[in-house]
Amino acid sequence: MPRFESDEDARRLGEALAALRREAGLSQAEAGQRAGMTSQGWGLYESGKRSGLFRPDVQRRLTGAIGATVEALALVQGPADEKPERPVGADGVSSAGRGFIAAPSTPVATRRVQLSNDDLAPWAASGVVLEYEPGRWPRRDQGCVIEMADGETRVRLYDRADADVLVVRGGPAGLNAEERIARGDTCSVSAVTARLER
Repeated sequence: MPRFESDEDARRLGEALAALRREAGLSQAEAGQRAGMTSQGWGLYESGKRSGLFRPDVQRRLTGAIGATVEALALVQGPADEKPERPVGADGVSSAGRGFIAAPSTPVATRRVQLSNDDLAPWAASGVVLEYEPGRWPRRDQGCVIEMADGETRVRLYDRADADVLVVRGGPAGLNAEERIARGDTCSVSAVTARLER
């Protein structure tokens, strides 16, 4: 068994971490400070030059520092066998840079749900319509729509998750109450992308 993953795998994982950090609106220095390291240390993870990024405990620590999850890191990274194509220049030489991946030609289908109670007030009150994107994992403190295995749909504020438990806030106990939901009891978790006031 090799001691380290391949350079390509390390680079792709580092790029996924960088994308999550940028999405959270943090600099490398801010992210590093939250994780208890320097900006240079954080940068080594993003450039794929620190092999520790493959360790689950390191992934939890780094993604937690930027308000993301290990699942989000895996989703941004994509499948391991998916290699980006490198564009070929006019002279027939492959570009060393990252290839451009165009946005899908059809927009992502979003869904809507209307709140019928004040469980999430003041974040969103009864009557507010929430638009959500199936398949998009929420960030910390972002609204989420949870489709339960029993057919129930719950709307909560996402806090964190691991392999066994989804932790959210809101519901009948109030916005500050933490609710732990077994991952096996859920079918899907989708990020709320808009609140539409009526």
